[in-house]
Amino acid sequence: MSSNIAKPLEGKVAIITASTDGIGFAAAKQLVSDGASIMICSRKKNNVTNALERLQKEYGVDKVKGLVCHVSKNDDRTNLIQETIKIFGGIDILVSNAATNPTSGSVLDCDEEVWDKIFDVNVKSAFLLTKEVAPHLISRGGGSIVYVSSIAGVNPMPMLGAYSISKTALLGLTKVVAMDLAENNIRVNCIAPGIVKTKFASALTENESLSEHLLQGIPIKRFGRPEEIGSIISFLCSPASSFITGEVIVASGGMTSRL
Repeated sequence: MSSNIAKPLEGKVAIITASTDGIGFAAAKQLVSDGASIMICSRKKNNVTNALERLQKEYGVDKVKGLVCHVSKNDDRTNLIQETIKIFGGIDILVSNAATNPTSGSVLDCDEEVWDKIFDVNVKSAFLLTKEVAPHLISRGGGSIVYVSSIAGVNPMPMLGAYSISKTALLGLTKVVAMDLAENNIRVNCIAPGIVKTKFASALTENESLSEHLLQGIPIKRFGRPEEIGSIISFLCSPASSFITGEVIVASGGMTSRL
């Protein structure tokens, strides 16, 4: 009997950027598990191939497709959108997860080229992808956009200055785009994860003395798991969150989260 119960995202099509590892992969897995057809992507072909193999083995070749996409490149984003429409017939959901952080230290020591790279990937590409995907969501009668920010965007983290600022910018993007697209039945929300055990955060979670220090600021006394963020992303894409838009959900194990 349970197999006949409709899944919350059945019939929906989702693009998830940077989705071959960590939070992006967890989001992809949760969305397809909840019924969506998904297009995953990453900068590296090998990563796409490996993630596709894992997901298609569990959910089927028809539900999961993937390709190489560097979100800062116009041609790559265009190809991502066109291939998704060609294969699945439309787009209902965008999960913008791509991010980079090539530096640490005082924000005033951040080189201009590094600053530009962080903002190109973390903010500008999210904006451009939104702009390019929005007409396709509108043509389907509505949809959902989720930006993956960070606790650092709400409460700046020491040594992560430029990254923190870029993630704060996503909170503003969420509010503004949500207002612009509300009349089109498109909801726009943001998730701000705390410190999650991923390759991206390994410098924080796998340094014993640093991780001990960080855990003191987490009431739950542990780091997050990618699937704990993936489940919230899927919730924000589903009818269960149909009255939520323009919001930032912090999932941080209780870390201080007031802007």
